[in-house]
Amino acid sequence: MKKILLFFWETLQVVLLSLLIVIPIRVFVFQPFIVRGISMEPSFHAGDYLIVDELSFRFREPKRGEVIVFRFPGDPSQRYIKRIIGLPRETVVIEAGRVKIISESSEFWLDESFYLPGNVFSGDNFKKSLGSDEYFVMGDNRAHSSDSRLWGAVKKELIIGRVILRLWPPSAFAKVEAPVY
Repeated sequence: MKKILLFFWETLQVVLLSLLIVIPIRVFVFQPFIVRGISMEPSFHAGDYLIVDELSFRFREPKRGEVIVFRFPGDPSQRYIKRIIGLPRETVVIEAGRVKIISESSEFWLDESFYLPGNVFSGDNFKKSLGSDEYFVMGDNRAHSSDSRLWGAVKKELIIGRVILRLWPPSAFAKVEAPVY
């Protein structure tokens, strides 16, 4: 009887210790995200299982090209995945299907060849100026993406984190890197 009680006590200790380690990491550092829909194809597909880093943006600002998960501005209970295109205090212009970024110090056409096939059209003429805490996001599947072109910018407070790893499917396992512009 004593051996059985000792076994249960040790098992309980292992379970409690595991929970003390896993729960804070899951809640404050990393969280899983499953892609739903086709808005991020060809980069991510429905059913992809991703790991989101919730810690980085507490120490630095989000960067252009990073794929983020955020609470949808129209319904914060919904989580969306999109790519950051425009940064705070910039103006995003879409002309003839191409994206131009205008800031106080520069103006340039965004080279999206790292993550978009050459035949992707970003939409008709559009212009949006961003506030000091706003980000312009777009899906990689521009023709089938509900994004900042439709419902506006995403405030920093709504950003959950950046995608750092694709775990599923195993054939597509990869670290997710932001492009260098």
